[in-house]
Amino acid sequence: MSVLPWHLLPETSSVDADGRLSVGGCDVIDLAHEFGTPLFVYDEQHLRSRCREAVDAFGAHATYASKSFLCRAMARLVHEEGMGIDVATGGELHVALAAGVPADRLVMHGNNKSFEELAQARKVGVNRIVVDSFQELDRLESLYQADGFAPKILLRVTPGVKAETHEYIATGQDDSKFGFTVSTGLAREAVEKALASPAVELMGIHAHIGSQVFRVDSFGAAVEVLGSFAKPFDLPELVVGGGLGVAYVEGEEAPSISQWSGILKKAVADGGISSAIGIEPGRSITAAAALTLYTVGTVKELEGIRTYVAVDGGMSDNPRPVLYGSGYEAFLPRATTADRSRPVRIVGKHCESGDLLVREGKVPTDLAVGDILATPVTGAYGHSMGSNYNKVLRPPVVFCNDGDARLVVRRETYEDLLVTDLG
Repeated sequence: MSVLPWHLLPETSSVDADGRLSVGGCDVIDLAHEFGTPLFVYDEQHLRSRCREAVDAFGAHATYASKSFLCRAMARLVHEEGMGIDVATGGELHVALAAGVPADRLVMHGNNKSFEELAQARKVGVNRIVVDSFQELDRLESLYQADGFAPKILLRVTPGVKAETHEYIATGQDDSKFGFTVSTGLAREAVEKALASPAVELMGIHAHIGSQVFRVDSFGAAVEVLGSFAKPFDLPELVVGGGLGVAYVEGEEAPSISQWSGILKKAVADGGISSAIGIEPGRSITAAAALTLYTVGTVKELEGIRTYVAVDGGMSDNPRPVLYGSGYEAFLPRATTADRSRPVRIVGKHCESGDLLVREGKVPTDLAVGDILATPVTGAYGHSMGSNYNKVLRPPVVFCNDGDARLVVRRETYEDLLVTDLG
């Protein structure tokens, strides 16, 4: 028997006597019929629960990493639950402000912030700017000459801790595009430059070792390095970023936010660190809160080789399998608890052989053309990293709560494809 692991589904998931799935009190098959497919379905209560867990652990120093999933409804939800929001571009800043989030609850990130992005962050009054390079310090000094305003900043340092994750999402090792490297002396030089500059007010140190990290001892090691580096400067803040892993497939288990906070707080206590500790979870807030619904369009049987199941989405709504070789599960929400004994490869509709959603999937034997198929744990980086490849329309997003399905991002139209096309 291979039944879908229940812990991969959103928090409020339930099934009826026939195994038909509901999320947030909304029947998933009905959602597919009402809003069409592909469709992102978020459990609003799940999102709020994870935000509250982070705030309970770190209070005002819990900041949501918006790159995992951002729209105005999400920004408002996060703010309502007491989290700050980190934005890494002018576009993310614009969306958060448009959602009504106060600028002093925003943190401006990014490894190559333009002069214009820094100017806008200063103008609106973001809470912190995370400085990533000497060039950004120079840009802030240039802006200071015009108005004499010195924003509060953190310096992003690279602690030399290599997280056990995919190389594309490991960021804490010395060989990284991000931050000032501790081992080479660049971090110390940056701190000394910032402390001597009237153009900025240095509040603390920031680091991020990577994403989808399961080994929480890696975070402890990063805190040990950062604490040792930062203590002589007696700065009030130490932000250790995010990156906590989540379970995507059968057999995976991941630490909770509360367990993660316990590891961090122990490392802080053991290191005698007096700075206030901040975190920036993203994936661990959003990933398991959502699933994506597709409609099966074709089933191709290759006897003795494999079965291909093609759906009406693909790498344009979930590029992670193509980018990182990421694994996912699949199931039929009309038969959520059914045995999945039919091996299949689930592919998208794009003109690429690499357009894979689930390389080695399992589904019930009676899967057929027209079925609604779901992939769970798609709340992080699907919508955010989506594209219009092959001019496919980006899917809508619904938030489900207490039986109400709220459309928060509409499906694109063909006319939307022409909005920036000047012909």
